[in-house]
Amino acid sequence: MSTLLSRPLAFSLALVMLLPTARPQQQKTADDITPTIQVEVNLVNILASVRDKHGALIANLSKDDFTLSEDGQPQQIKYFARESDLPLTIGLLVDVSASQANLIDIERDAAYQFFSQVLRKKDMAFLISFGEDAELLQDFTSSPHLLQAGLEHLKVNSGVSGPMPGPVPTISQPRGTVLYDAVYLAASDRLMHEVGRKVVVLITDGIDQGSRLKIEEAVKAAQKADAVVYGIYYVDPSAYYGHGYFGGVSDSALKRMAEDTGGRVFHVSKKHPLPDVFRELQDEMRSQYAITYTPAHEERDGGFRRINLRTRDHNLKVQARKGYYATAPEK
Repeated sequence: MSTLLSRPLAFSLALVMLLPTARPQQQKTADDITPTIQVEVNLVNILASVRDKHGALIANLSKDDFTLSEDGQPQQIKYFARESDLPLTIGLLVDVSASQANLIDIERDAAYQFFSQVLRKKDMAFLISFGEDAELLQDFTSSPHLLQAGLEHLKVNSGVSGPMPGPVPTISQPRGTVLYDAVYLAASDRLMHEVGRKVVVLITDGIDQGSRLKIEEAVKAAQKADAVVYGIYYVDPSAYYGHGYFGGVSDSALKRMAEDTGGRVFHVSKKHPLPDVFRELQDEMRSQYAITYTPAHEERDGGFRRINLRTRDHNLKVQARKGYYATAPEK
């Protein structure tokens, strides 16, 4: 899928370059070699947030407060942690299509503050913009300054020409906002081989126009990468008025991607500006429960396994991914 990027980026090569360089080893005799036993453990990781009926985050639960099942069969929680210090990898995907032109400066400033506050020493982030195509503006880094430099390159990327480009799809405008392609790229090419907690943050008005992939493929890629998708629904009404299209703007695609992966959708408004949304997102990511179990169904046939994580207190609502694909590990 790297061909979807507007400038050539060898994603697979970048992954290889991130691996530690092999060190020369002294030759060992047969007597020096100790037999080893390799055991493959099939573990399923879940990141979960819990809220009360007023929407407040609950961060003081224990393992015994949860019940877990897979495909209707009860499962035993093997590992459990509150406010996990597991490394956090964030992919920020920013919509730079024509409909977002007036919002880019606000997004740039708020995103920099977010990165400055949320990233810790072991955390990493990358930045992708998407419009007519997707572009990697900054690869993995823990430096807010490098991310700020990447944010400075946010600019409108639209295939529409003319003095008043609008977001309305037309025959002459076959590609405008490759939302699903961008999510697929972030999940499959960036996050698939990362460890720890993995998050995709989308800033967009939720419209996909021109992706080569469908939303199902984007969701599946995120689920396979164990990545949680958070949507930040940010609409500029002035971009749609006069084009007869504002009634079709919806957060339904964002909700589907978020709910299927264990995330949620935040709405930006005058009373709820983007900096406040980023603060809420930061609080949520730092208040998650990390839950791991070994599934009773051990066969890795590539099928989808449905997860049901609940609390014993029925007044609390759990936000977690709905399932995973039982694929065999790569050799």
